[in-house]
Amino acid sequence: MSSKRPPVQRVVLAYSGGLDTSIILKWLQTTYGCEVVTFTADLGQGEELEPARKKAELLGIKPEHIFIEDLREEFVRDYVFPMFRANAQYEGLYLLGTSIARPLIAKKQIEIARKVGADAVSHGATGKGNDQVRFELGYYALEPGIHVIAPWREWDFKSREALIEFAERNQIPIAKDKRGEAPFSVDANLLHSSSEGKVLEDPWVEPPEYVHMRTISPEDAPDAVTEITVDFEKGDPTAINGERMSPATLLAKLNELGKANGIGRLDLVENRFVGMKSRGVYETPGGTILLEAHRGIESITLDRGAAHLKDELMPKYAELIYNGFWFSPEREMLQALIDKSQEKVTGTVRLKLYKGNVRVVGRKSPYSLYDQDLVTFEEGAVAYDHRDAAGFIKLNALRLRTLGKRKLRDGE
Repeated sequence: MSSKRPPVQRVVLAYSGGLDTSIILKWLQTTYGCEVVTFTADLGQGEELEPARKKAELLGIKPEHIFIEDLREEFVRDYVFPMFRANAQYEGLYLLGTSIARPLIAKKQIEIARKVGADAVSHGATGKGNDQVRFELGYYALEPGIHVIAPWREWDFKSREALIEFAERNQIPIAKDKRGEAPFSVDANLLHSSSEGKVLEDPWVEPPEYVHMRTISPEDAPDAVTEITVDFEKGDPTAINGERMSPATLLAKLNELGKANGIGRLDLVENRFVGMKSRGVYETPGGTILLEAHRGIESITLDRGAAHLKDELMPKYAELIYNGFWFSPEREMLQALIDKSQEKVTGTVRLKLYKGNVRVVGRKSPYSLYDQDLVTFEEGAVAYDHRDAAGFIKLNALRLRTLGKRKLRDGE
């Protein structure tokens, strides 16, 4: 072991069971000489997780040190839904599917570290991406003195071939399709899938159709409209077409509806927190529907000032999540404000789904601020006197008239 590396007794590794984290597992054992505890989270990525248990056992991990947890309900209830109350979109487009999963994984790793008496945690994020920042900010926020091991920043492997050679030398099973370079890297959970790298690195080249895994092509979607309703209570969706569902079940159902109608594709060049631009292909079918539905119910239940303030704060809130500051006081402060705004965001939204598009076509709420008597063009006994507008306009025009006089005086 290098003298630069501090001694580690036990480390909790975020473990997918894939080739990279299996190599990391063995590297931790051989480099640090420490005991490894694996944590595998079911966030709705759609993969069978029991093989991860078997692979960890094959690599010498004690059964009591293999943790596999179904976090789908907690993920949607405590992370996805609070984020959607804010209508959060990073750089106006990205629904933050990868970003929002990291704080939950970090939280669980720290909980397991406390449970098993580990003095370190580790992740498989590379040294160029955002995830290393998100994981580690989460670790340090929850356990300030924890030792973090980031293998991609420490080891000497220079190529994929070197990693494969290490795996073969240590009897780590390698699937045939892993011996060559993957055409692109994938991250998935119940909210979205993201694909980056290799065939997607040229931002001028259209992504191949095989990259998409969560949606059918809008061109291939049915020619018939799918109409649905979504019920909300205090800003969170509770039912589809009148049927109440748990948070994870509801999002999964919206994913099915979005997939079938080609909804939720995004081809984005974004600004990473670490300083570079990257091109990603995201699919967020259920989240795309949910965003439109939530904005639809807010349109009749939120006061103008509250709605506009939320829209002003949203980019900051989204950036905090993207950059990994979920556990920061500023995010929690914004969340308190957002949650306060949602107290009357209750009602039903009707939507039409068609060939990649989502349209709100109806909305109703017991707390609606929409007053048909106020907005009607028909004359009637209403609380709005047209003559009041004259003084309103003159007061708002006062500074413009003052400026106009100066321009005329100065010949501008």
